[in-house]
Amino acid sequence: MSSTVTPTQTPTQNPALPDKKEERRLALREWLTNLPDQELLIETMRPASADASFRQFYRIDTKSGNSLIAVDAPPATENSAAYIKVADLFRQMNLSVPEVFAQDLTQGFLLVSDMGQHTYAHVLNNDTAHKLYLDAIDSLVLLQTQSQPDVLPEYDRAFLLRELNIFTEWYIGKHLGVTLTEAQTKTLDKVFDHLLASAMAQPQVFVHRDFHSRNLIWMDKGNPGIVDFQDAVYGPLTYDLVSLLRDAYVQWDEEMVLDWAIRYWEKAKRAGLPVPTDIDNFYRDFEWMGLQRHLKILGIFTRLSHRDGKDTYLADIPTVMEYIRKTAHRYKELVPLLRLLDELENTAPQVGYTF
Repeated sequence: MSSTVTPTQTPTQNPALPDKKEERRLALREWLTNLPDQELLIETMRPASADASFRQFYRIDTKSGNSLIAVDAPPATENSAAYIKVADLFRQMNLSVPEVFAQDLTQGFLLVSDMGQHTYAHVLNNDTAHKLYLDAIDSLVLLQTQSQPDVLPEYDRAFLLRELNIFTEWYIGKHLGVTLTEAQTKTLDKVFDHLLASAMAQPQVFVHRDFHSRNLIWMDKGNPGIVDFQDAVYGPLTYDLVSLLRDAYVQWDEEMVLDWAIRYWEKAKRAGLPVPTDIDNFYRDFEWMGLQRHLKILGIFTRLSHRDGKDTYLADIPTVMEYIRKTAHRYKELVPLLRLLDELENTAPQVGYTF
């Protein structure tokens, strides 16, 4: 088995933001000092991680020798109420998620339990991957088997289309600097229609939406810890599985991805989930869902660069584009996307990929 693993990086910040970031850090520190019951050692507050959002995370030691995580989630851009709701929902399902100890929704501050310092992205390698992914798949099946409608927002056709339009606006329009012709727009719209029809025909379940190596924490007990779940929705069955196995930051051989996907399919069937009875149909759903997600990711990565000054995400575009091209080549309905990408990027047709 071989893999390509991109180390977790701290995104480059927009130069215009440091003053505001420091103001919020000081406000968070002041809020934390007024939580005496938590016995925080305020002077130990230090950066814990950063992500693609506007949130900042800080680790703080306690007098008991443990540590907690303080979250700065600006209310203008982040939904802390949803975070608290989903954390409670997932905890009731016996999933490993942070516990919320204190909150200030007006300021956008949270104090939560520390799940640990090692994400899957830190510890995945050829020796650890199989066990880690099977643990994640077990958690995913546990989540999906407890799904109910009308609890989380619907990941409906309009929602999925808005995400695809991020690709059109930011990757094609802003990053490549291309305005689509009428014929090119029709080609892209037809591909989008195929992807959306496939997604909406799938069984609907609870969807984390970013179930991948940077949001799964390696734990001795209850592995994996799950974070960044505030955008959870009710949507297509294969979405989280493809997020996990066709990760924008970690790439595995197709044979291994197929093996893990089959193992999920078998576990899901035993758990009573309404997966397709034919593995080929299931894997097609998986691949087409992945294409929708990866087109969206191209748009998001380029938006993070052009709008937010987080240029490090551009380094992950080749991995995402490889996923897109391989999938598009495998299905006649999607080949027009491959040709369109060649036109847009002015590249020669690439050799097809099969397994």
